[in-house]
Amino acid sequence: MNQLDALKQFTTVVADTGDFKQIAAFAPHDATTNPSLILKAVQKPEYAHLLTDAVAKYGSLGLDEVTNRLLVHFGCEILQLIPGRVSTEVDARLSFDTEATVARGRRIIDLYRGEGVHADRVLIKVASTWEGIQAAAQLERDGIHTNLTLLFSFAQAVACGQAKVQLISPFVGRIYDWYKKTAGAAWDEAAMAGANDPGVRSVRSIYEFYKNHGIHTEVMGASFRNVGQITALAGCDLLTISPDLLAQLAASEAPLSRALDAEAAKAMDIPFVTHDEASFRFALNEDAMATEKLSEGIRAFVADTIKLEALMR
Repeated sequence: MNQLDALKQFTTVVADTGDFKQIAAFAPHDATTNPSLILKAVQKPEYAHLLTDAVAKYGSLGLDEVTNRLLVHFGCEILQLIPGRVSTEVDARLSFDTEATVARGRRIIDLYRGEGVHADRVLIKVASTWEGIQAAAQLERDGIHTNLTLLFSFAQAVACGQAKVQLISPFVGRIYDWYKKTAGAAWDEAAMAGANDPGVRSVRSIYEFYKNHGIHTEVMGASFRNVGQITALAGCDLLTISPDLLAQLAASEAPLSRALDAEAAKAMDIPFVTHDEASFRFALNEDAMATEKLSEGIRAFVADTIKLEALMR
């Protein structure tokens, strides 16, 4: 059994790509997209027509609508190849606007419904700002399920659990990047690998807190830099993995065993934590890594959305 098949015994495998032609080879259950992945895809010859078609049909309705239609088109193509859900992201420029995020999420779901896709097969991706989390709580009350992305801190995870969001995406690789860059020459790659990786430790702490306290929000590790980070989180509810790393897992027959265990987490002594807006903002402010990576992630997604709009023009 290769490592990808072994991983699927413990964890729901999710493809992290907009390149839907690559998905079938790995038979993932779900798939995730974001503005950067869609931008990358439409610059490939085999997908360029999707952008030109969207502009031709909906250009008169404005760039927001063209973007929504393009994202939904990619999502519909992906859903033909997987049995589960696709995540579609709200414009990152709305990350600090609760009402606008709710409106955009509803619009995306309406477009999916217009294509005959049930809302349960779509997760609306929203940045894990305070405003984004409150928007997700409203969408969940409306029966629209959400994926809270750009999540780097325990405080963000606590607030998402309180909001009863469907799923969170802690960013393993970007946490690792920050600590490695901060350590500089003092970084010991071997010592900080596997279970000691700071990104892996972050996801483990969130997973164990949720399972210990019966929080039903799903945990999906994301943004991986290497296979070791993935195997160290085997047993997590879901893991979203790029095609390159999926290929590496499929090519390896090295042993892989469960690393996270919900039943073991239930037996742990883990204090319960809650946050209101003030304590959330303070906790996030105290975490330099999470503060920097959240801001950086929003800026990067906004930049790629603007590039996508430039192609449309």
